[in-house]
Parts: sequence; structure tokens; C-alpha cells
Amino acid sequence: MASSPSSPPPAPPPDFEISRQSRIFAALSKKVIDLDELRMLAAQGVPDAAGVRSTVWKLLLGYLPNDRSLWEQELAKKRSQYAAFKDEFLSNPVETARQVEREGNNNDNAEHVENGLLHRSEVTQEEHPLILGKTSVWNNFFEYTEIMEQIDRDVKRTHPDMHFFCGDSSFAKSNQKFAEADSFFCFVELLSGFRDNFCQKLDNSAVGIRGTLAKLSQLVAKYDAELQHHLEITTEVNPQFYAFRWITLLLTQEFNFADTIHIWDTLLSDPDGPQETLLRICCAMLILVRKRLLAGDFTSNLKLLQNYPPTNISHLLYVANKLH
Repeated sequence: MASSPSSPPPAPPPDFEISRQSRIFAALSKKVIDLDELRMLAAQGVPDAAGVRSTVWKLLLGYLPNDRSLWEQELAKKRSQYAAFKDEFLSNPVETARQVEREGNNNDNAEHVENGLLHRSEVTQEEHPLILGKTSVWNNFFEYTEIMEQIDRDVKRTHPDMHFFCGDSSFAKSNQKFAEADSFFCFVELLSGFRDNFCQKLDNSAVGIRGTLAKLSQLVAKYDAELQHHLEITTEVNPQFYAFRWITLLLTQEFNFADTIHIWDTLLSDPDGPQETLLRICCAMLILVRKRLLAGDFTSNLKLLQNYPPTNISHLLYVANKLH
């Protein structure tokens, strides 16, 4: 077996952390931001100061240009574009009815519209708000509205102790106002690096999810052949039994929220895209629990990997970086 780094890196002194945070603030304050420098700093973790991580992630994902003078213009364009998407793709029976009413008023031969409502004879079964069949546009509208209200409640109570979700601060209100549009475009950029994992037609190809799982298996074999053989041959614990969730959900189910966003700082900082870094982190996760895995059977190993134990995230990322 090739030697693997098992001893944790020494904890950085407080002065080093302060210096690193200062460098991130300095990097963000430049007129034209050096993305290579920002990636290097962000890979070690982004400070939790209000607004810093959201700005860094937008830059790393390409949602914001590196020229600060273009930020306001670009954000306004994207948010306007998202509003247009919603108008185009989300059905709104109220607006549809008003449009029909306007067209009716402009047609000399049309039935009159009384009290601002469509004449009863003009409303089809699918258009009437009191008829909520499966084909009714109103049924879809009411379901969508209910879902959006539930999402709004869930977002506000997700992490009430965090600046992003607190409802009183101006920063939180700004996030809540534009979070939907900004999150949509950031998610599109993020998913572009993983889209092949979610395409069913590519499942059996080298770039689909099975190909990605095979790459993980090969990576483990490269750095710890004994562990890979014990897992997949001796105990028959294949990567799809545990790593499918690790990869498709980007480790969000394996660690707490604070540790997850630290991992994402590193994932988004890779100039070649996040997938290779993600595979190295998954490999490091196996290496860190290798003793327990080598001593385990199918049941115990599967349980361990489907319920990954708490770990020092800085050390995990240190080991993953050594595999680069």
C-alpha cells in the first residue's frame, strides 16, 4: 500500500487565520479580482463574515465577473432575466384571465365583461378557478403557490442563528430578496460540472454516474489497494452502495452544515472543476476510516459508510489535498 498521510496538519495560529481573512478581503476589494489568488485563499476556507462567502462563491462559479465595475450591471441583468423566466414558464391563471379580458374588451363582437370578471360563457372548464380537476390550470397554480409558501417558511427557519437567514438585518433582507434568482444561476453553474451524473442516458458511459463511481474505485486502488480489495472483493461493498449519495448530493448528507460549506469552499476553488476534488475527498474519507473498514464485514462496513462518523474537516481536506 502506498503511504497515506494520517497525521493531521498542525492547527494554524490565530495570527495566520487573521492574515488569511485579511488577504481574502483585500482580494475582493481589488478593481479586477485575481481569481487564481482567490481560489488559493478560498480553498483553505472562507471567513463567515456577513456577505463574504456568498460573494466568493458567486465569483468562483462565474456568476459574477472578476471586474467589480460590472457587478451591479450583471446582477441587475441576471435578476431581470430570472423574473422573465418565471413569467414565461410559470403558469399564472390570473394574468391569463386578465389577458383574455383585455382582448375581449378590444373585440367589438366579443361578449361583454361585467364587473371586471369574464362572462361565464367565456370560461372553459380548465380556466374556472372553482373547478380543480387535474387538467385545470388553476389547480397547478394553487399547488405551486402552496409549495412556494412552504419553501419560504422553510428557508426562514432553516438556520435562524445565521446572518443569511435572520430576518431583521439589512443583509438578510437583501439575501432573501434576491436569493431565489442568485441561487438559481449559481446552481446552474454548479450543476454544469456534474450534469453527466444526472443524465440517465449516460449512466453506462465513462462520463455518467457509473463511470464516476468507477473513477473513485480506481483512485482508492491507486492509493490503498488493500483497502479497495477488502471493500469491493472481500466484503463486496461496492461504491454505489455509499458513494452514489456522497457524489450526487455533494456530501451534504454526510456532514453538518458548517462542515459542508467548508468542503464546498474547497470544491468550488478547483480551477479544473469540482468533480476531481470531490472524488479525492471521497477517497480521503475511506482512508481515514481504513482500520475500521479492514476489520469489518459487509454489514458493519456498509453501516459505517452510510453513516460516516464525525471527523476533523480540516484534516480530511488536508488528506484529500495530499492525493492531488
